[in-house]
Amino acid sequence: MHFTSDNASGVPEQIIAALARANAGFAPSYGADALMDEVRARIRALFEAPRAAVYLVATGTAANALSLATYCPPWGAVYCHRIAHIEEDECGAPEFYTGGAKLVKIDGEGGKMTPPALEVRLAAAAPVGVHNVQKGMLSLTNLTEAGTRYSPAEIAALASVARAHGLPVHLDGARFANALTAEGCTPAEMTWRAGVDVLSLGGTKNGLMGAEAVVIFDPARAWEFELRRKRGGHLFSKHRFLSAQFAAWLEDDLWLNLARRANAMAARLEGGLAGLPGARLRFARGGNMVFAELPRKAHARARAAGAQYYPWPPEQGEDGPETQPIGVRLVTSWCTGEADIDRFLAALKGEGDQKAG
Repeated sequence: MHFTSDNASGVPEQIIAALARANAGFAPSYGADALMDEVRARIRALFEAPRAAVYLVATGTAANALSLATYCPPWGAVYCHRIAHIEEDECGAPEFYTGGAKLVKIDGEGGKMTPPALEVRLAAAAPVGVHNVQKGMLSLTNLTEAGTRYSPAEIAALASVARAHGLPVHLDGARFANALTAEGCTPAEMTWRAGVDVLSLGGTKNGLMGAEAVVIFDPARAWEFELRRKRGGHLFSKHRFLSAQFAAWLEDDLWLNLARRANAMAARLEGGLAGLPGARLRFARGGNMVFAELPRKAHARARAAGAQYYPWPPEQGEDGPETQPIGVRLVTSWCTGEADIDRFLAALKGEGDQKAG
């Protein structure tokens, strides 16, 4: 009953086997390995982007921060949602790697900003010229930090506003595979065809040991990214071990199947919570994250049974009056099983206690 994060899950056997194979013998360093050629070709084919530049790093923070730095100058503003991961969970890495760009936060229900809200913020930007931070770029997250999902049409609408103001668009896709499979569209439809310039393609939350891709759809920006990756300390010498993970992940649609499994378990969890007296779903589920309010007694029973998950928002803490529900975030992963979901729901309902009595 582990629902803290998909980061807490293990690694599929296909990835472990690929790493073992890659460990044999010698291979060129710094991304010159044959496996990286394979990864690059597969991502270009999947995204229908034959000229895209593709790079690997080990963390989502590096993927996001380096992507933003490649497109946004130090005097620029990165427009993002108020609860975006780059705002709340990266310890100032975007500001650090861009050399000082400012994150400008925009509100929106369920972790999603709207075109009118973005337009209002952009129209009011830099009213006195050199004295203000300048318009830099737009950053979106899919899945969002509230577990909701942008459709390609919604991304396109926001990208259109950004384009009208001369802004490039970044997509934080830490859970891109979950959003993609839930939406039922193609990778191209959710990215460059919708106006996205650079994608952080997350692998770690979807089964990899530690590998993320940056997909730059305009190859003219590739060299700057390479320099920033090296200068920022994120060019791996034994790069083949990043490449091996991605090559196996992309083979035979493993990345999509892992995401589908996680989404299916979240749907099962969502359905069970809908039937729990006193429980309420907070946001529309976009993939493998469920945000809910639980009765305090149900929460206490689940905790006593060993269930792991985070209160959300975190600042509310675990304690509170019994009459006040507690907000929680529940995240399923590729290795969450039906039995895990059913045992958790039973614990919330106190069914195990009744049987024991």
